[in-house]
Amino acid sequence: MKSDDNALHFFLGANTPQGFVSRFDQLADENDGWRCFVIKGGPGSGKSTMMKRVARHLAEMGEDIEMIHCSSDADSLDGVICPRLKFSIADGTPPHAIEPKYPGAFESVVDITSCWDDDKLYACRDDIISISRNCSKCHEYCCRFMGAAAALVGDTYRIALDCLNTQKLAGYCTRLTEKEFKSAKKMQGNEKIRVFSAVTNKGVVAFDESAKKLCKRIYLINDEYGAVSRVLLQVIRTNALAAGYDIISSYCPLSPFEKLEHIFIPELDVGFMTSNSYHDFNLLIDPYRIVNCRRFTDNDKIKASKKRINFNRKATAQMISQAENLLKEAKKLHDELENYYISATDFSKVEALTEKVIARIDMMAN
Repeated sequence: MKSDDNALHFFLGANTPQGFVSRFDQLADENDGWRCFVIKGGPGSGKSTMMKRVARHLAEMGEDIEMIHCSSDADSLDGVICPRLKFSIADGTPPHAIEPKYPGAFESVVDITSCWDDDKLYACRDDIISISRNCSKCHEYCCRFMGAAAALVGDTYRIALDCLNTQKLAGYCTRLTEKEFKSAKKMQGNEKIRVFSAVTNKGVVAFDESAKKLCKRIYLINDEYGAVSRVLLQVIRTNALAAGYDIISSYCPLSPFEKLEHIFIPELDVGFMTSNSYHDFNLLIDPYRIVNCRRFTDNDKIKASKKRINFNRKATAQMISQAENLLKEAKKLHDELENYYISATDFSKVEALTEKVIARIDMMAN
């Protein structure tokens, strides 16, 4: 996805076969002096606009920031992170609801619900409830299609795993990690989770520009079947953390807890990215090295299952396409819902809240 600013862009949540999976626990660290501002409000009440204002203010201050996008509406923001100030602000409403654990001591609630006319919304309650339920159904069905896609991708993965030349791959892993992680540190490295690609209302969106900003040297792992990259990235993750390097990991939305897709190690200026037909980075990334995963598989055995693999790939594309269509429909419904809240919201009050947040940021910076 093209980005012309200096910010890093990610997702921190996505529709998956397990439903909506949120990694909003990665917004801030309560054990390290962070402040997290949690916005409570309805659709169209100014949450994303507030965060864009905050992001612009931080950028004007010269701060490095991370902009967290909404996977259901890729043009909308779900959060902003400023690492140097140890500050973050995020939409704290479902599906990534944030309930303060340490109010005031860690989280501060920004209450946009105080800026709208409840009576106006109550008068439209039947429409609001009906549209909200239909929107939720779209997301539910989207996750079912994602589950179907995951089953097909998993079948191809198991075929490829059975064809893996483990000895050859192990040798490559050893050489690669010895080359990149020459000097180990005494401390164990830390891991941050970011989501670089997701199925959205605009199709599969991948933040390749953020990858290029994080690391100049990128190993592009061309892996259509998923077996080699999964093993390779797990080895890289384990060795990098053991060597004391902080890493940024990104998991596949079809397998959000198990299948690593990308790893970045900014301190070493090196990244490892998986490329396949679902997110092809070959025309977007100028790679430092290309890892052709076919060299680690028995291609004669792969050919024996070629028809099944081709069926899985085509059917997966259809399942993902249906998931995208459902998110487009959900976005239309969400836009309808926004109209009710826009008409009931006093945006001068929202602006005043925004100015208070910005004033708090200025106090943190001084």
